[in-house]
This record gives sequence, structure tokens and C-alpha cells, in this order.
Amino acid sequence: MEGHREIIFDRLVYSCAFEMHRGYEEFIPEHILGFQLSGETHAFHAAGNTIIPENAIVLVRKNQLVRTIKYPSKLGKYQFLSITLDKEALRQYALENKIIVEKRYEGKQKLFFEPNDFLQNYFISLAPYINKKKEATPRLADLKIREAIELILQSNPDFKNILFDFSEPYKMDLEEFMNQNYMFNVSVESFARLTGRSLSGFKRDFTKVFGTTPKQWLREKRLDEAHYLIKHKQQKPADFYLDLGFENLSHFYFSFKQKFGLTTSEV
Repeated sequence: MEGHREIIFDRLVYSCAFEMHRGYEEFIPEHILGFQLSGETHAFHAAGNTIIPENAIVLVRKNQLVRTIKYPSKLGKYQFLSITLDKEALRQYALENKIIVEKRYEGKQKLFFEPNDFLQNYFISLAPYINKKKEATPRLADLKIREAIELILQSNPDFKNILFDFSEPYKMDLEEFMNQNYMFNVSVESFARLTGRSLSGFKRDFTKVFGTTPKQWLREKRLDEAHYLIKHKQQKPADFYLDLGFENLSHFYFSFKQKFGLTTSEV
């Protein structure tokens, strides 16, 4: 049976799978609070790899690229429940509670919570909506988001510097960012936004730094990495082509032969 995702209401997502399921690259535009009900999520992002074990609660920061692999539990089921903490709800909460953030959060990428009965019971309270025993309404979604915010701040007050930071992404070092994120198969528009630039500004700065276009650079960078993995690590293309941002294996083989004049087996 294939893994699937079911949206219960606007900002609550329940993901379930019965076999290992490789997710696609995702751009995370809003903060997400998630609970691993069963199984395990392996998340790959610019700061490294994160494993979310069963019963763990994690805060996923906005404005980043993430790729996931979902592993069912020994009982054969993967379940992950998440709620999106959208900017509008966070702005309203900050306004009502007179919250002002004066500095950015400087903590680590892995934003796990200490074992917390309140947070676990919060997610358990959402079960009736997953099972469709109760009807979820927009008003209820607003109330559940406010409850989630309260519980997050109660668990770690410093997280206010994450939740209520409404500043636009600042211009990031383009060379460093692209070398960390080139393997994500996302649009040039997404790369522009993540580096704090307009599309035209991104393309202009990219040409200055790399001397070529983003699409051409991404293709060359991915193929060079593939050549290294095949020649020096003896890896098979089928094992890594998705991880390098190629959409399908046949396109990868064609591009590789076009660039190097050799097939992967000849390398």
C-alpha cells in the first residue's frame, strides 16, 4: 500500500504509510509543530540530517528545504501528525500578548522538545479529527493553533524568538548556500526566496558569483558529484540520483553521457 497524506483541515496534516516512503523536496514556508505517532522520519536539510523517532515532538522552522524518508514501525505503520503555525495566527497572538522579538534565535537546527505530557496530550486530542469522529472547522483550527503556541512557549520560552520573528529572509552568502543546497530539486524561484532575493536579483548575483546561470551550474554541480560517487565511492546511480536532485534515472544517464562522453559503467 502506498504512503499517503490526508489534509484534515487547512493547517492540520496527517501522514500515514505502510512501507518505506521517500518524500520529495519540500519548501517549508511556515513553522510546523509535529508529532511522530509511529515509525520514524529521516529528514535531510542544509544543516545536516535529523532523525525523528517515535513519540518525539519537533518544531520545524520556516523558510528551509527538507527531504524526508518515512520508515514504518515494527508493527508496519508510519504516522506523523503536524499543525502549521501560520504567520497570520502568530502575528495576531504576538499583538494580543505584546510580544516583541529583538534578536534572532541562535539555537541548533534540531528543535526537539523534552518529554512533555501536555504536548503529547495536545496531539492525542486531535485524534478524533483524524478518525473523522468530529468535524474540524476553521474556528477550531485557530483555537488549536493558539493552544499549540501556548504549549511551545511553556516548554521553551526562548522559542518566541523563532515563532515571532517576522523579518524577511536576509541576503545570505550565495556561494555557501548553493553549495549546501544544490542537491534539492526545487525551482530557481525557491532558491531566490531562501537567499533573501528577488528572482532577478538572484540571477544577477548568481552570475557574478559563479559566472553562469543557476540551471547550468546546478546541472554541472550535480553531475560532478555523481562522477565522484561512481568513481571514488563505487556507488550505483540508482542509489543516489534522487538524492542529487535528478528527477528520473534515464535523464540522469543521458546528462552524464552528454557531459563526460562516457557511460556510468565505463567510468
